[in-house]
Amino acid sequence: MRIRIEKRPEATPLWQWGAPVMALILSLVLGIILFSSLGFHPLEALYAFFIGPISNAWGMGELVNKATPIMLCATGLMIGFRANVWNIGAEGQFLIGALAAGALGLAFWEEDHVWLVPAMALAGILGGMLWALPPAVFKTRFGANEILTSLMLVYVASLTLDWAVRGPLKDPDGFNFPESRIFHDAATIPNITDTSPVGWETVVALIALGIVWFILSRTAAGFRLRLAGASAKAAAFAGVDQKAMVIATLLIGGGFAGLAGAFEVSGTIGQLTPFVAQKYGFTAIIVAFLGRLHPVGVLLSSLLIALTYLGGEAVQIDLGLPKAIAEVFQGFLLFSLLGCTIFATHRIRILTGDAR
Repeated sequence: MRIRIEKRPEATPLWQWGAPVMALILSLVLGIILFSSLGFHPLEALYAFFIGPISNAWGMGELVNKATPIMLCATGLMIGFRANVWNIGAEGQFLIGALAAGALGLAFWEEDHVWLVPAMALAGILGGMLWALPPAVFKTRFGANEILTSLMLVYVASLTLDWAVRGPLKDPDGFNFPESRIFHDAATIPNITDTSPVGWETVVALIALGIVWFILSRTAAGFRLRLAGASAKAAAFAGVDQKAMVIATLLIGGGFAGLAGAFEVSGTIGQLTPFVAQKYGFTAIIVAFLGRLHPVGVLLSSLLIALTYLGGEAVQIDLGLPKAIAEVFQGFLLFSLLGCTIFATHRIRILTGDAR
C-alpha cells in the first residue's frame, strides 16, 4: 500500500473556504499541546488567551483598536496578492508612513489646526507609497523580484525611524529616551465615545475596506486585477498593462500601510517611538491569506489575529508566559493554513498492490 498526493482536476471550493476554519481548529489543538507541555491547564490557559481579553466592553474596544492597523495593511496587500504582486514590505511602508505623519505633527506641535490630522493621514499615505515605489520600479524596469526588494527596505525603514527618534525628532525634554514629544491634541485622533478606546480611524478603515470590496467585485478595474492574478497571458490578451498593474498595486499597498502607520502614531500611541509597528505589516500577510484575499475574510481574520496580540499580553500578566507566545499562535495559524489549503487543489490517494 502506498500513499500519494495528486492534483485534483479542479480546485474544491469547500476546501478553499473551509481551510481557514480547519487551520483555526488545528491551531487550537497545537495550543492545547503547547500549554500542556508548559505545565498549564490547557483549557484555563486557552480561556485566558482567547476569552479573558474580550470579556468586557472595554476589551472588545481594545480588540477593534488592535485590529484596525492590521486590517488596513492586509487590505492593501490583498489587492496586490490578487494580481500576483507580492509586496512583503508592508512593515517598512507602515514605519515610513508613521514617520512622515509624525514628523508633520511635530512640525506643527504648538499649533491647533483642524486640518492637521487629515494632513498627517495624507502624509502617511504618501510616505508608504514612496517606500513602495522602489520595488515597483525595480520590478518593472529591471525585473527584480518584488519580494526581496520590498523585504530589504523594511530594515532600512526601521533604521531610519530609529535614527529619527534618536536624532532630529527626539523629545528635548525626554531625558534622552529614543522617542518624540507627545503629540498636541490637534494631532491626535479622538475616540468615538468617552467609554470606548475605539477611535475614528476604525471607521475610516471600515469605509476603505468597503470601497475596496466594491472596486474588486463590481468594477472593470477589479475584474482586470482578478484576471491578471488568474492568468497573465489572458490578461495580456485582454489588453491589461502588466507593468501598470504592478506599479499600481504596489503603490496602493504602500499607501494603505502608510495610512495604518499614520493612524497608529496619531491615534493609539500619540508619539513616535522605535517600536511603532509591532510587526503589523508582517502579520497582515497572514491575515490576507487567512481571509482568503476577500474583504469580509480580511475583516474577520484581522479580529482573530488582533486577539492573539491581546491574548499574548493577557497570559504574560496572568500566567507569567512571554508575550511572544502571540507570535507562536500566529505561526500555528500560518502553517496550519498552508497545510490545509493544499487539499483545495490536491487529494490523498491510497494505492494498493501494483496500482500506479
